[in-house]
Amino acid sequence: MIDLSNLHYNLEEYVDISGTYSIPKEYIDDEMVEEITDITVTGRVEKCIDDHTKDYIKCNIKGIVKLKDSISLKPVDYEININYEDILDDFYKKSENKLDIFQLLWENIELEVPLRFTKVEDLSKFQGNGWKLISEEDVPNTSNNPFKNLSIEENDEEVKIWWN
Repeated sequence: MIDLSNLHYNLEEYVDISGTYSIPKEYIDDEMVEEITDITVTGRVEKCIDDHTKDYIKCNIKGIVKLKDSISLKPVDYEININYEDILDDFYKKSENKLDIFQLLWENIELEVPLRFTKVEDLSKFQGNGWKLISEEDVPNTSNNPFKNLSIEENDEEVKIWWN
């Protein structure tokens, strides 16, 4: 939690929130995200120009998020670089004058994390008795692909899908 009391009592023009943060596991509710450590934040919280009863945040969030690879299920690094600015409404408790920096970071990082992510390049390792994993590029080239003749035609009024 970051104390915003000095800002609210007009003792400071802004509160510097720059630092390095590691988000506790209890904030992370995504199966793909393994760990979020050493996230560098550069920024500050200040009063809104239009409405001095509200706080405004402007910051940059950088770091590496450890994700579960969608194919191998092994941990992989995913780089993030987020520029964030907004009025603070959801992330701080007005009665306590405190900003929950972890919740703010997690919600913004969660928006940047892809649903599926892989660094696997050699798919030949992923096969078994009667099955193998192939890339999307290989799907249209297979002879028994029922979708290879699927075409999409667009016009201004509607989208039509048909089989050739």
